Amino acid sequence: MSTTNLLRLILLAAIWGGSFLFMRIAAPVLGAAVLIEYRVLFAAIFLAIIGIFLKKKLDLAENWKHYLILGLFNSAIPFLMFAFAARTLSASLLAVLNATTPLWGTLIAAVWSRHMVSAKVLLGLALGTCGVALLVGFDHVSSKPGAGIAIAAVLFASFNYGIASNYAKQAKAVEPFANAHGSMWASALLVLPVVPFFPAPGEPTIGIMSAVLALAVLCSGVAYLIYFRLIQDVGPSSALTVTFLSPLFGILWGVLFLGETVGWYTFAGAAIVITGTALVTGFRPSFSLKPRSA
Repeated sequence: MSTTNLLRLILLAAIWGGSFLFMRIAAPVLGAAVLIEYRVLFAAIFLAIIGIFLKKKLDLAENWKHYLILGLFNSAIPFLMFAFAARTLSASLLAVLNATTPLWGTLIAAVWSRHMVSAKVLLGLALGTCGVALLVGFDHVSSKPGAGIAIAAVLFASFNYGIASNYAKQAKAVEPFANAHGSMWASALLVLPVVPFFPAPGEPTIGIMSAVLALAVLCSGVAYLIYFRLIQDVGPSSALTVTFLSPLFGILWGVLFLGETVGWYTFAGAAIVITGTALVTGFRPSFSLKPRSA
């Protein structure tokens, strides 16, 4: 991996780690449904503008069902679950629990293909479970009213990401940018009917709307562009490294900007979850700071 791509990877981890910060700021005021409708709609508009400049087409007539399925499991449901949980849980806890996504993806793949998983994968799943248990058991936030439901919502969100990743592997090939762009519009349509039933509990301020725009444009639109560039340059396996880095930034931003308190259990739980994820995915980092030849 070149120095440029390594910097892109770190930037992407910092941006996606920041998404939990922005949700933690905006969700208590806007509620989950309103916040996520803003997020996916603004992200879709942003990607539409980028698509015009890049001359990227969606081919809606051919791919609309694919975009709806991807939008449901990769954006609409998990985004709503995270926003719901962000009203209760800390940004740090949200970030670490999100790192269980590859664990769910591997488990779903095993059931989907009806293949027995290896002992190494089983060990990784066990470690991931222990890491989550350690976090939930010692974090003081877990004792707050509604924390149990919020934690379940985050794990369900990660489960849906696992469904989406397995679906994407089985689905017909669609250009990555089109997947991001089309799924954002599909998510906006899917979330919209939910909004009237869950109105915003508070009045948004300039600061709240700034967090919403950052969540939509930076954490969805810009992040997708960086991610797809990484996949193109270094491949999906190396791009997966972001899963291991984003919890660290989620913890950092929570401490710096929200004054969250983290203990030994936060870092220990994160380390165990990340180790389990590495075992499950079979990830072996391979970095090189040498510039690529022309």
